Amino acid sequence: QVELVESRGGLVQTGGSLRLSCAASRRTFSSRAMGWFRQAPGKEREFVATITWDDGKTYYLDSVKGRFTISRDNAKNTVYLQMNSLKPEDTAVYYCAAHLAGPYSTVGSYDFWGQGTQVTVSS
Repeated sequence: QVELVESRGGLVQTGGSLRLSCAASRRTFSSRAMGWFRQAPGKEREFVATITWDDGKTYYLDSVKGRFTISRDNAKNTVYLQMNSLKPEDTAVYYCAAHLAGPYSTVGSYDFWGQGTQVTVSS
């Protein structure tokens, strides 16, 4: 049973924009904070952004603040990541995840993960 399904990523030029979406099963999405992580080749998976369930509070990696926006539509069980002013260093496989417990920025705090989608930013 697939719990989280990300939209297709893509190839964009520096300065471009891309929106990712992640559709979740109801049981995976309901009452949970939802996050986005990314993993570049040869690097560890890193936190990008999280949005809480109840009040929609958001948290971001410092390097994406002001450029990325996370949002969610609880009626559609979907979380989004709007990425603007993209840079080559944003190139990575992006994953959405459902938060279980613990710090929002920690990989181990999430128990369900999407399959990942490639985002490539050309210089």
